[in-house]
Amino acid sequence: MQNKKKVIDPLPESFATEEEAGEFWDTHSLTDYEEFLEPADMTFELSERVFEVRVAEDIFHKLQHEAESSHQSLPKTVDRILRKELTTV
Repeated sequence: MQNKKKVIDPLPESFATEEEAGEFWDTHSLTDYEEFLEPADMTFELSERVFEVRVAEDIFHKLQHEAESSHQSLPKTVDRILRKELTTV
């Protein structure tokens, strides 16, 4: 069996846009560029958590309609409706 060495594209100096960077990293592995990585001293604090829930398709369509009618995003609409409904519980 022949031992083939993987050919790795050179890492660009920079990207013109975020989309260009995304396209590059969609088709390349960070593990191929480990020599370019540098440690970073950063701390992240999460200020809030977000959860996903499943809803039936008919409910989803009603939520979409409500969001469009109220000119709000779907997540904001769901949050508003749930907060309103849960204050009465």
